[in-house]
Amino acid sequence: MAIVLSALSDIGVPAFYDQGEMVVLAHPAGTSRNHVVTGEHVTITVLGDRTVKATAWKPGSPDYHPIADVYESPAGETTLAQEAAQSAAAVAQWFTEPRPTAGGVLLAALAEHGITHVADHRGMSYAVPVDPDTQSADAYNGPHLSIADRSASVDHVPAAHTGWSIFTHDRNGEPVGDPIYIAGDGRVLDCHADSRAAAAFVAAYLAR
Repeated sequence: MAIVLSALSDIGVPAFYDQGEMVVLAHPAGTSRNHVVTGEHVTITVLGDRTVKATAWKPGSPDYHPIADVYESPAGETTLAQEAAQSAAAVAQWFTEPRPTAGGVLLAALAEHGITHVADHRGMSYAVPVDPDTQSADAYNGPHLSIADRSASVDHVPAAHTGWSIFTHDRNGEPVGDPIYIAGDGRVLDCHADSRAAAAFVAAYLAR
């Protein structure tokens, strides 16, 4: 766990190793070590020789409740040092106020192309209607493009982004075939660059 603690320390995230639970506990700055588990915190575990998983928790009754998977080592050949650094970056963003999201980065990129008529499906995907006159409430029920991440969420932090996928949907809102855009191979990508590329693709598709 030393490599994980070092990666967190390098970017200023307070953390310590809990020997009893055998996990690294990361917490917001300003929270004393004795009060970490009384508030929101993130546990980081290392599975095998390079798989790193970071999970956010909040206190509840009678036990703690997981809030989200902040980071999990994706498929692909990476080293433990790389995974530790990437997970640390994701944890740092998780504790940032306001918390950035990959979805927010994508929406900003779409807006640069004048695409602001976007529906949000419970934090899982976005729908861009092919017909701009479609009401947001009906976006998923007719022809549209859906944009989602491999993690099945658009609310993950940018540092945990693994690539946007775009599908076409028919007049009944049903997906048609394979994705017409898919980025990456399962490893972490530059969220801003991928979002700009995906937004440009959507803009070109709508302009056809």
